Amino acid sequence: EYAEFLHCKSKKFTDFDEVRQEIEAETDRVTGTNKGISPIPINLRVYSPHVLNLTLIDLPGITKVPVGDQPQDIEYQIKDMILQFISRESSLILAVTPANMDLANSDALKMAKEVDPQGLRTIGVITKLDLMDEGTDARDVLENKLLPLRRGYIGVVNRSQKDIDGKKDIRAALAAERKFFLSHPAYRHMADRMGTPHLQKVLNQQLTNHIRETLPSLRSKLQSQLLSLEKEVEEYKNFRPDDPTRKTKALLQMVQQFGVDFEKRIEGSGDQVDTLELSGGARINRIFHERFPFELVKMEFDEKDLRREISYAIKNIHVDQTGLFTPDLAFEAIVKKQVVKLKEPCLKCVDLVIQELINTVRQCTSKLGSYPRLREETERIVTTHIREREGKTKDQILLLIDIELSYINTNHEDFIGFANAQQRNTQTNKKRAIPNQVRPPAPRSSLIAWGRGVSSPLLDPRHARNSCLSRPVGAPELLLSTTSAARGPGCCWLTRGSYCGVGFGSDRAAASSRERGRGLAAFLAQLWEPEELQASPPANLCPAFPEQTENEDGAQENTFSMDPQLERQVETIRNLVDSYVGIINKSIRDLMPKTIMHLMINN
Repeated sequence: EYAEFLHCKSKKFTDFDEVRQEIEAETDRVTGTNKGISPIPINLRVYSPHVLNLTLIDLPGITKVPVGDQPQDIEYQIKDMILQFISRESSLILAVTPANMDLANSDALKMAKEVDPQGLRTIGVITKLDLMDEGTDARDVLENKLLPLRRGYIGVVNRSQKDIDGKKDIRAALAAERKFFLSHPAYRHMADRMGTPHLQKVLNQQLTNHIRETLPSLRSKLQSQLLSLEKEVEEYKNFRPDDPTRKTKALLQMVQQFGVDFEKRIEGSGDQVDTLELSGGARINRIFHERFPFELVKMEFDEKDLRREISYAIKNIHVDQTGLFTPDLAFEAIVKKQVVKLKEPCLKCVDLVIQELINTVRQCTSKLGSYPRLREETERIVTTHIREREGKTKDQILLLIDIELSYINTNHEDFIGFANAQQRNTQTNKKRAIPNQVRPPAPRSSLIAWGRGVSSPLLDPRHARNSCLSRPVGAPELLLSTTSAARGPGCCWLTRGSYCGVGFGSDRAAASSRERGRGLAAFLAQLWEPEELQASPPANLCPAFPEQTENEDGAQENTFSMDPQLERQVETIRNLVDSYVGIINKSIRDLMPKTIMHLMINN
């Protein structure tokens, strides 16, 4: 019997003390003398009639704290080294754990479970059974009850450091191990399944079975690799570097591969799936269905400005007469102005798609990095073609917007129509009529305020048509804000218990409003209990009035001042614009991706 090392093939070692010394010397040569580590294995082959046909890889134990010349990340280096070997499906894992350590804290079993979660390749080995505390044993572990493994556990008793230093014979150590298992009451019944000799037999048998199971797949894998290599050899057998036909063929193959890669990235069927971010077709899809709708929402108009524009449009149409009906010309003017605003987000969507296409082209040409000029020309030609399609696509999209502008289809099935818009306007006004936002009803030429008028400093007594009762002592009072088209903002005190009317405008208007005022005052007065009312007016009944601004001619105007009829017309047109612009947006959101796909991406 003899041993051979891979690093000194010509030498045969017959003395195993020399083998031990050579292992230590080779370790010092590779890793140094101060406990360093190296992933380079020491290959030792032993030839003997007394050993089994077995390949064993002895891996280092996991070090938690670096000592000597060991690096700070010694733990992670050793773990990576161990994982490189135990991850192979063709290998069996010996998870060695000392018996005097809790099995749940075993690093070996933990790492084995990471690569072999079902325990099909793992064999548990329990050592140091003779060093356990008195009164304790590892019977449950060895009987595979505590943490079951498919291949089970085997217990061994190795030589101690004292025995190794005293050069205790291997045969004597095996005899002592056998005696320990036969004499121990916890292990006596399973002594024939314990010990180093049984471990050797089990390893040999299970490794043979494992090889038998994995050999077919290994054979087919090797055959496929062999066929691939033979095919490659056949291609290069008649290879001539200067043959121009080979250059042309190689060029065509690379360009065709670029086209295939581009198509796969757009369709999302490539072999290299990006797991860090969206790319190619996925980003373009997000532009279509997330970014573009967001751009449409972002261009929402300012409500106050829109109502002002509708008001001006109505007034400019009814220059010298009072309109009894809501003008459809004002609706068309406002709608067209809103539709024109769609051009900007539509063109921006095209620009975003073009940017993604150019990025995809650059990613696909990265495989041509060995040929810089070919890569540069490919990018230039494809990018130029994309820019050409950009112009046609933008023209088509602008044409779509112009088509929408050319005819306002008020007969569209989804359009609410004037009647529904006015009905919605009425419903909206009813919903708005909540206590803290009530505005006293009044005809266009007058505004009626109810309260204790004669003692209120905010009302002009010269315009009071009726006398009022004074507020009873201790009676709570509310402040109601009003707006008069003729006089501007005004306020009055509303007193629970005694009510009277103060009118601005004609006697008939005041008289006709008196009954409504009583009902309004009674309604408001019932909303608060006396203890909840305060001496000062509630803040939510005093909305801030808009500041008066001067226009270009220097005249002051109140942007919110409009008579009820005009306000109803504005609200009606506002509802119609909402409905029609929603129809246009829906149509554009559907047509934009189709137009870009047809004129640019598919092309």
